[in-house]
Amino acid sequence: MAVLERVRSHRTPSTQAVGLALALAATVVWSGNFVIARALHGAVPPVQTAFWRWIVALLAVAPFAWGQVRREWPVIRRHLGFLALAALLGVTLFNTLIYTAGKTTSATNMAMIAAASPMMIALFDLVGARRGGREPLGARRVAGMVLALLGVLTLVGKGSPAAVLHLDFAVGDLWMLAATATFAGYSALLRRRPEGIGGRAFLFMTFALGAGMLVPAYAVSLAAEGGFPLTVGTVGPLLYIGVCSSAVAYFTWNKAIALVGAARAGAVYYLQPVCVALLSPAVLGEGIGAVQVLCMALIVAGVALGAAGTPR
Repeated sequence: MAVLERVRSHRTPSTQAVGLALALAATVVWSGNFVIARALHGAVPPVQTAFWRWIVALLAVAPFAWGQVRREWPVIRRHLGFLALAALLGVTLFNTLIYTAGKTTSATNMAMIAAASPMMIALFDLVGARRGGREPLGARRVAGMVLALLGVLTLVGKGSPAAVLHLDFAVGDLWMLAATATFAGYSALLRRRPEGIGGRAFLFMTFALGAGMLVPAYAVSLAAEGGFPLTVGTVGPLLYIGVCSSAVAYFTWNKAIALVGAARAGAVYYLQPVCVALLSPAVLGEGIGAVQVLCMALIVAGVALGAAGTPR
């Protein structure tokens, strides 16, 4: 039985509160990732940003994870296929697609499109769950997700949810949509994490495998686009996304899913557009108006409704 299936049977109100807090912490940290993706778009090529992010992350977790990796190596070796798939979705593709999107669309747009993740996570979670292990969404959680999604659509449509149907999406928005799908697949896959692989070992192996998969693309990017200048404006953001958005946020997100399930943790992810909308004016100078404030209120209300309490 997978780790997450076993943990679900021991959930208590306190563990659920901790799980939601961890999901919120990861969401807040990842919000900075969208802002940085936009800020770096002219300085560091997307593939190089992704590659060095995971090298930094790997170095950050190695001192804490190496002992666990050595102890659990027989189990890890048996499940390398699972770990490779998780690394491909959550490490190699997801973040590379985000940095590619950041070249042609705004940080706020990226976060708003990423807000589709909770719906995708819930769908993948239900479709991929084993019989008898499905986590019911419940009417209240569905209502909360719909309310939060309405807020996101209204935000994208600049006050009219229906306007989303007539938007001309930039190429970056399509890249971001692809990134959203890969993240949802990664989050739903976590429920099947094999027993015997601890959280630190899981991070180390997925970071290592994901970075390894990026090596060919990195070499091509280096040959075609050259390197990037090592300045405070490039190294500082890379350290942030490597340590905070990778080592710290992935650990807390994976733990959150272990405690409360993918669907409920995913509901908290709706707060990401709110966080990015609050960060962008200060960091990037991207404006925020009354419609955005109203939409953020809808999103917060939807998250509160969808993430709290027992599903009904």
